[in-house]
Formats: sequence, structure tokens, C-alpha cells
Amino acid sequence: MIPSQSLNTQRKGKRILVVDDEQHIINIIRMNLELEDHLVSEAHDGIAALDAIRTQLPDLVLLDVMMPGLDGFETLRMLREFSDIPVIMLTAKGEENDKVYGLELGADDYITKPFGPREVSSRIKAIFRRLEKPSTEEAILRVDERLSVDFNKREVIVDGAPIKLRPTEYRLLYHLIRNAGWTVPHDQLLQKVWGYEYRDEAHYVRLYVNYLRDKIEADPSNPRYIITERGVGYRFADFKAGAL
Repeated sequence: MIPSQSLNTQRKGKRILVVDDEQHIINIIRMNLELEDHLVSEAHDGIAALDAIRTQLPDLVLLDVMMPGLDGFETLRMLREFSDIPVIMLTAKGEENDKVYGLELGADDYITKPFGPREVSSRIKAIFRRLEKPSTEEAILRVDERLSVDFNKREVIVDGAPIKLRPTEYRLLYHLIRNAGWTVPHDQLLQKVWGYEYRDEAHYVRLYVNYLRDKIEADPSNPRYIITERGVGYRFADFKAGAL
């Protein structure tokens, strides 16, 4: 698995790869991201994008969905076979099914065309906020005899075997565990994990709760740890009070 590259801490910006077959869109994105001190490279199709990710090791990819040949969805599917780099999909389609499909393939976010430069900047900043590791007093937290969480490695340990979490999964689990025994509303999870600008994107929470359940629950269809409070939010079982 190829990680995203850590940059020199003396420079504020990140290495961002923009993948789109429309040069004028790349030019607009490049101009605005370079004003924020990012280093921007470009690719015009899926194959070139995969090569660039392998050789340039960018910190984030803006990936268009509608491209000739290898489209954005197939490019993302192939990308996730060797890299966990953050990906924001660029799509002209506003249907939720297309958005959810991209997220299920491993995208971290999406932006619907047409978009403004402030939205692109905001979404990129939100991604990098989620990559930051929340501070915690305990490095390893034992939930019960089956489940432990290693906050330093961002992984869960299920029946003695470590399972790595993606940054967003980790932040979601972190906030649920920090509030164990209490129901955390959807909008609060969105604000804490994704950012205030995501307050209306409830499907993010549903999708990532499902990801976590698949990784930590013995029976995801009958969860023991992450409990749904219908119409309100989610509650992590109160292991501190011995409720598991």
C-alpha cells in the first residue's frame, strides 16, 4: 500500500493531482490552489492519473468521474488496490446514488460541477483536518475481551488481529468512543468528523458507520458496539459501565 507523501513542514501547501479531461477546469483549479501555496500537477485520463500517483506521490487527488476510456470510478477502484491517498471525486451528476457509489469505492468526498474555488478549497481543507490524529489520553483502549483500539496506530484489534482504519473511520470511531453510552446526533458527528460545511450530508455518517460495523462487529446486521438510535444518531455501547 502506497501512502500519501508527507511534505516539508516549512511549506503550508500540499501536493495535489488534478485529473480531468477538460483543460479549462484544470486551469481554474490550478490557479486557485496555487494561490494557497499548493503544488498542483495534472493528468487527463485514468491511466495517466494512476502513473502520476505512483511516481509523484501526491497528498490528494481531485478525480473527475466522466472521462473517456477509463472513467473516474474505475480509476478509483484500481487506485484503491495500491494506495490509500485521499480522493475527492469531481462529478457533473448530482444523484445521491452516484455519490454513494464513489464513496463505497473508497472516495473520501465528492464535489458536484459546477463548483466554485471556495468550495474546492473548503473540501480539501476538510480532508486534511480529518487526517490529523485526535489527541487521546490512552494509547490503547480495551473495550472488551474481543475489541481493543490502538489510537496511535489508528487500528482496531479484533480477536487479537489488527485491522487498520481509514482516517475518516478512525475519527468517527474516536468520537463515538469518547461519548460511549451517549447518543451522538447525526449533525454533531458530521461537524466533528467531516466539518461544519457537511451538516446536511447525513449519508456520510450512515455509510461510514456501516464500514466500521463491517470491521469491528461480529455480526454487522446485529451490532453490539455501534447502536442506531433511529431518527437521532448513533451510540457506542457503554463499556465503561460494563454494559457490553
